[in-house]
Amino acid sequence: MNKRTQSTEEYLEAMFKLQRGDAPVTVKRLAEELGVAPPSVSEMLGRLRAAGLVMPHGEGGITLTPEGEHEGAALVRRHRLSERFLVDYLDMPWDAVHDEACKLEHVLSPEVEARLAEQLGNPTTCPHGHAIPGADGTLPDDALRPLVELGAGDHGVIGCITEENGELLRYLGSLGLLPETPVAVESVAPFGGPLLVRVAGSQYALGREVAGKILVRA
Repeated sequence: MNKRTQSTEEYLEAMFKLQRGDAPVTVKRLAEELGVAPPSVSEMLGRLRAAGLVMPHGEGGITLTPEGEHEGAALVRRHRLSERFLVDYLDMPWDAVHDEACKLEHVLSPEVEARLAEQLGNPTTCPHGHAIPGADGTLPDDALRPLVELGAGDHGVIGCITEENGELLRYLGSLGLLPETPVAVESVAPFGGPLLVRVAGSQYALGREVAGKILVRA
């Protein structure tokens, strides 16, 4: 694999993650994900296309080529393994590891990555519940749905938190809303009101925006 610039790797990683969703990957979505201007995204995509890493897809969309997909998966794998290491071995809080993992993912060699995965016991998820791609780039298929879609009386187990925003993670952590934690919906307020949820014997009112960022499995 060719040595890529850090900027190129960030684009490949962002596209890999965006492609896991239902909406097509566009210049606008990439710009929002990376916090850069759309013209800068268009310029980089031109370079990635020339390098054989991306190609047009549908009406105004873009997608990774098989080579781009492989490299994007490898970056996401190194990032999420790094997060596991920072939480499990260095005892860092789950809301503070994303930025540090962003630095580590660009410098880990394949040899160190393999040793790190082995030392960690080959984990399948990061601390936030996101699946870690296998060494071959594959991701397990885990059927998750937003907590906000559940009705009164429904229950599930938290699979992952969609955003690795520190403030959001600190708030959810303070309520015990962590991956692999059972959660039940007691009631749903009408007219867009909050959900009353029960977790570990306590009840909390969650706004719909926050509940939409918590994915659960039945």
